[in-house]
Amino acid sequence: MAKTFAGSRLRRLREERGISQIELARQLAISPSYLNQIEHDARPLTVPVLIRITEVFGVDTTYFAPHDTPRLVADLREALPSRATTGDLATLATKFPEVAEAVVELYRRFRQVDDQLAELVGDRDLLGHSPHEQVSDFFYRRQNYVHGLDEAAEALAGKMELRRGGAPGRLRDRLAEQHDIQVVLQEDLGGDLHRYEPGSRTLHLSSSLRPGQQAIRMGAQIALLEYADVIDEIVEEEKFEDVQTQILTRVGLANYFAAALILPYANFLETAERLRYDIELLSDHYAMGWESICHRLSTLQRPKARGVPFSFVRVDRAGNMSKRQSATGFPFSRSGGTCPLWNVYEAFNAPGRVMTQIAAMPDGQRYLWIARTVIHQHGGFGQPGKAFAIGLGCEVRHAGRLVYSAGMDLHATDAATPIGPGCKTCERMTCPQRAAAPIGRQLDLDENRSTFIPYPLKSG
Repeated sequence: MAKTFAGSRLRRLREERGISQIELARQLAISPSYLNQIEHDARPLTVPVLIRITEVFGVDTTYFAPHDTPRLVADLREALPSRATTGDLATLATKFPEVAEAVVELYRRFRQVDDQLAELVGDRDLLGHSPHEQVSDFFYRRQNYVHGLDEAAEALAGKMELRRGGAPGRLRDRLAEQHDIQVVLQEDLGGDLHRYEPGSRTLHLSSSLRPGQQAIRMGAQIALLEYADVIDEIVEEEKFEDVQTQILTRVGLANYFAAALILPYANFLETAERLRYDIELLSDHYAMGWESICHRLSTLQRPKARGVPFSFVRVDRAGNMSKRQSATGFPFSRSGGTCPLWNVYEAFNAPGRVMTQIAAMPDGQRYLWIARTVIHQHGGFGQPGKAFAIGLGCEVRHAGRLVYSAGMDLHATDAATPIGPGCKTCERMTCPQRAAAPIGRQLDLDENRSTFIPYPLKSG
């Protein structure tokens, strides 16, 4: 079992509560010198001491888990591409996470200024920190779980006596009875999937939406009507300066509420565990689509009632990542592009088939990834649709709880596919599939020789 060193987090927690080392040591029934060693990472946290700390401060044990370290190291690699080794960055992220986060935040602010400059001069290729990216970061910081909103949705589901498969009718009734809102299915919405008109109190839904998709839209409308104060409070805490980011965050929280209402936490978690996270069976059980089920699975991180911590991603054939959420520390790249060896791209070669992969990151962490394509169709024959690959991944240590691990040797490290966060930040210098040189590394080019590796690099 890996040792837990969490000195900086414990010290920060103690200082925030205004407790001295001597007083905390007394409450933990340990000596002040022992506590001092723990806070300086000279001694690891033992299980008995960890349990007493959670009791004293009222926090979950996962508060001290290093789940954000891989992502933080990847962010630092982009912020400091040629100024530190991976070991140095890992030390900074592990022992001084607040400092590491401050460095990353400074880099993000630099990027924002750079984006604003690019916009002023008309260079759209330089723009990067979009409202969508900020909203993704918003949910990532919360491990894709919004406690107050999730509990409120579950309570409302119980009050409404929602039953699986019957959500659309009950949601339609609530909108009519509580808000005098009529729900109308309409074939032509001018390209919209839904449109709410406050004046006529009418919620128009495209007839192309499946029942589960209709339920999500109605649930989101209920969230914006009945829980607007809760949503506004969450958004205001973020202090987003951009109005578009505020709107997207509100929409994201409303959709989160809708999924938590239709798939209430305790019931959904119990069913997921019983069915061993079989997404096809869960989709049939709740009459919801593959993507909706996968997204809800990635949110099951309620303290003291956690499901498997998943990372969720949606990509298209060109490699564009339109959704990325994570309850783990999976290091999604911010520098553009993802790893071509990742099985989410292989899914496009077998539409509708579930693909599985044991993937190893450069730091040695291994993940079980599940991927499958989904098609979003709108309109009739000849109308263009949208094809995506949905990926759901968890650390191998949780993989035994999933039906998809059947027949796999989860301990065979050599059998794992070596992938990376993205070519520009990946440390696999000899990867023949590399599509871009890593940031901050100098190429070793020679007109008198050629190499199988597309971007030979100078050593050191």
